This record gives sequence, C-alpha cells and structure tokens, in this order.
Amino acid sequence: MRDGRLVIPVAPGLKRKIKGIVHDESASGKTVFIEPAEVVEANNRIRELEGEERREIIRILMEFSNVVRPTIPEILQSYEFLAEIDFIRAKSYFAITTSSLKPALEDEQLVDWTMAVHPLLQLSLAKHGKKVVPLDIELNQKQRILIISGPNAGGKSVCLKTVGLLQYMLQCGMLVPMHERSHAGLFSSIFIDIGDEQSIEDDLSTYSSHLTNMKIMMKSCDEKSIILIDEFGGGTEPQIGGAIAEAVLVRFNEKRTFGVITTHYQNLKHFAEDHEGVVNGAMLYDRHLMQALFQLQIGNPGSSFAVEIARKIGLPEDVIADASQIVGSEYINADKYLQDIVRDKRYWEGKRQTIRQREKQMEETIARYQSEMEELQKSRKEILRQAKEEAERLLQESNARIENTIRTIKEAQAEKEKTRLIRQELNDFRASMEKQDSKEHEEKMARKMEKLKEKQDRKKNKKSPDPKVASTQAAAPKAKPIAVDDYVKIKGQTAIGKISEINGKNATIIFGSIKTTVKLDRLERSNAAPKPQEGVKSTFVSTQTHDQMYEKKLNFKQDIDVRGMRGDEALQAVTYFIDDAVLVGMDRVRILHGTGTGTLRTLIRQYLDTVPGVRHFADEHVQFGGAGITVVDLV
Repeated sequence: MRDGRLVIPVAPGLKRKIKGIVHDESASGKTVFIEPAEVVEANNRIRELEGEERREIIRILMEFSNVVRPTIPEILQSYEFLAEIDFIRAKSYFAITTSSLKPALEDEQLVDWTMAVHPLLQLSLAKHGKKVVPLDIELNQKQRILIISGPNAGGKSVCLKTVGLLQYMLQCGMLVPMHERSHAGLFSSIFIDIGDEQSIEDDLSTYSSHLTNMKIMMKSCDEKSIILIDEFGGGTEPQIGGAIAEAVLVRFNEKRTFGVITTHYQNLKHFAEDHEGVVNGAMLYDRHLMQALFQLQIGNPGSSFAVEIARKIGLPEDVIADASQIVGSEYINADKYLQDIVRDKRYWEGKRQTIRQREKQMEETIARYQSEMEELQKSRKEILRQAKEEAERLLQESNARIENTIRTIKEAQAEKEKTRLIRQELNDFRASMEKQDSKEHEEKMARKMEKLKEKQDRKKNKKSPDPKVASTQAAAPKAKPIAVDDYVKIKGQTAIGKISEINGKNATIIFGSIKTTVKLDRLERSNAAPKPQEGVKSTFVSTQTHDQMYEKKLNFKQDIDVRGMRGDEALQAVTYFIDDAVLVGMDRVRILHGTGTGTLRTLIRQYLDTVPGVRHFADEHVQFGGAGITVVDLV
C-alpha cells in the first residue's frame, strides 16, 4: 500500500516490463512499487467510495448530535448516576469477596474489634489455600496506646497495617472484615509512620525522616486522633533512640491520643507497664516449633526471641554464647521469664476455656434431666387419672349389675330373709370387687409406670451409657492395651498366638511356626499361653494354607499395569488383583491404566464401585501420575 493505492513491488530492472505508474521506491533502491495500468481505474473507484463513506459518517454524526444536544444535561446526570451505582456495586462486591460487614458504630473514639482480618492479605493467602490468623484488639479510654513487641516476622507490622487499613476503609464508607459483635469508633485524624522515608533530594536520612514525622504528629494530634508507628525510635543508636521515643510517647499520652506502636525497646515496654493509658501487647511465638503464631495478646510485653531465632538460623553456638555474655545474664533471664509468663498465660487461658465448655455441657445436661423429670411427673399424673377413671367405670358397672340382681329378686317375690342374705352377698361381692379392682389397677398402674421408666431409660441410654453398665465399667479395672509379647487370639477363633511386633494399627502374631499380620481391633487378650503340642500347629487352618498365604503376601505387588489391554482383559486382571489384595490384607493399591480415551478408567471404576472391600478410590497425585493412575483404599 503506497499513498492509499494498491501497488506491486518489482525489481528495478523489470519495471519496464509492467505498464503502470511508479509510486515509490524502497530506501535502498532495490525495489520499486508500481501500480499496474489495469488496476488504476479500480483504485480510483476505491478512493471515491472512501470519500463517500467519510462524508456519510460525518452526516450521520451531525444528525445524531442534533438529536442528542437537547438532552445533554440528562445524559451527564445519568453518567454520574451510573458511576455512583458502579462504585456502590464495587464496594458491595469487595465486601462479599472478603466476607465484610458493618460493625456497631459508636459516637466516640473506640477500637474493639474481634476476628479482624487484613482484606488484601486474606485474598493473597486464599489463592494459595491458606487462611489469615484473625486479630482481636481493643483500644478505649483506659488503654489508648498499644505498644506491640515480639519477634521479627511475627506479625507486628501486619497488625499495625490491619488497624490502619480497616479504620480508613470504615471511615470511607466501606464494610470491613471482622466479627459482627465488634464495636468501632470514628477518628478525626489518622497519622501513619510506616517504612523508610529517607530521601537524597530532601537531605533526609532514615532516622531524620522518622523524627520529621514525629514532629508533625506531636503538633497535630489530639484526643480524637489515632497514630500508627512502626519500629518506634528505630534507625539510630539504641540508647538515645529509645530515650527520644519514650519522651515522644509521654507527649502522645498527655494529649490522650489513641495509637498502635511497634517496638523492640525494653524502656518502652517498662513505660507501658508503669503509666496509665498505655498498655503492652505481644505477638505470640511457639518456642518448641520455632515459628510465629501471628496472634496478638494484650496485657504482657513480648520477647524478641533473638537467641532462639539466631540458633534456628544456624548461627554458631559460640557466637550466641558470646552475645549472651555481652548483654548479661540478667537480660537473658528476664527475657526467659517473660517467655515463661506468656506461655503459662496461654496454658491457663486454654484451661479456662476448657472449664467453660464443660460447665456449659453440664448445664445443658442438668436442663435436659430436669425436662425429662417434668415429663415423667406429667406422665405419672396422666396414668393415675386414667386409672381412676377406669376404676370408677368398673365400679359403676358393678353397681348396675348389683341393682339388676336385686330387681330380679324383687320381681321373683322372694322371702325377706332370703332377699337380705342375697343383698348381703352382693354387698360382700361389691366390696371384694372394689378391693380386687383397686389391686388390679394398682398393679396395672405400676406396670405402666415401669414401662414408662424403661422408655425413659432407653432414651437416656441413647445419649449416655447405662448407669449399671457405667458403674460396672467404673468398678472394673481399665483394660490394659495389647503390647508386644502378650498372648492374644483373633475374635471368634480359639488359636492363641504371641505378638512379636506392633506397627501402628497392625500387629505381627506368631501362631506356632506361622507368622501373620492382623489389625489390632480384631484381637483380644488371652489369659492362657498356648499349649505346646508336638507335631501339631495351634492354628485353625492347615500349615500348608498358612505357608501359601505368607508366600503370597511376600510376593504381592501393590501396583498393577493394565495399559494396552482390552476392556474385558483389564477388568479380569483387576478383579484378581483386588481379590488378592483383600486376601493378604493390603491397605492401599494402585492401578495404572493410563489416560488415553478414559474407557479403561471408567470400566475399572465402575467395577470398584461394586466391590464391598473397597473403601475409597481416587486419582493419584498429579506429581505421581494424576488421572492415569487410580489409588484404591481397602477396608
């Protein structure tokens, strides 16, 4: 394409052989671009059509502009409304993604957050299948400034940034990721000093940039401000840096400002212990596993764990010993005592939580028993009422029969003496009937009460063990677990063997000269040792069978390869393989069928679904074969 015309590149020596117009040549002069005479007219037509198209576009735009021009204010308003709606949707979508909500807002300066989470850290860790350790923090009028100490890479700066980011999000009208029982206040100013602001242009070093920020904070902060300072006093010689930091902290406390400050300085930890309004906090660290727990605990200062971290990294022991000697045993011991206090506090906190849970369970049990007793009393009253009604009905029937008999006597016109005797007999009969009915009803009521009690006991037995059984179990000594060299027998069998080895849930047992492996839950202790018999093995099957099974187990391979087989051949091979695996007691086997079209894999898995001895099957891990191998867990 040259100047909007379609041309042909031609070598300079051949340009005379083509009739046309030369439009251009290359920079090197080795190519000329010729428009053949045959297409000149077509190119002219294309240019005319392009001009017409351009004029038509201009006409359409002018007419469209004339139509739109009267409604420009409404369009601009709609555009602004759309932007606002899109902004609200973005906030709500982000809140849904981070599981955020609106905490209870208070008209005062307050930070009382439970299970607060840094949203960006949460999203970043979620991509790798990890979870953020939530933050519990409280700042109020009694403890306004929190001094956080603890090990490096222990989460101090993350805690600081979480407070700043969530408070700023909240005051910008965004929902924040924390528990619904959290309470939050509002601050007029948020001052932040995080990171290194050194500048060559402004002639600022690391420490001077921090001091500049401190000056601005002391001048501008008040009781409605919150300050966030990372590594307070750092960047210079420790003694003077700690002293200046403490002096600045006094000013912040006098102005009753709120704040979260991270530091390693001991004098700031002591200041927080001795002054009202300032409180210590520690990022917890597991000394045994040598890893940070990323949990904030308010109330105690934290240790830097410098010695432990240096030892974990692999610093020579003599270097660590020299450092400990230089700093002095008092400092090392104080740090150790501090760690022990934090550890003990965590231990007793866990104990207290356990006691609370057990108290709650006990209260629920008592409430359940009380409701069952009330239900039992109601049932007893109902049974008594029904028994009385039935007794009254029987008495009425007896009286009616007696009166009927007397009427019959009168109609027969019997003698008075005879009538009197018959009446006396009927009265005796009635008394005996009443007594009998009373006894019968008492027995019947007793039976009903007994049935009701049995029903209640069955309900209790579903939730808790039978008291008789429990008392018997309590009285009986606790069963001693099966150990090596104990004599045992398989449940349901009579053969007695001796345990030679226990490996996890399996035990190796010697029956005479036969050694076999059996799961521990299929064994029971035998009080008697096996009786030695010459020429006879104390086993319930033949020696030949045992030897064959032992040989089969030794030679059994946990993998089978059916690639390249037809469906019926592979299915038959897998059937025999699974049967042998169940027979020799394997826990897990692998079937290599390849990926291919997936037919073999589908057939084999359809068969595995029908085998009772198969507990679970799934693809192998992607590093070891993925979908080309099926891992089968057997019962």
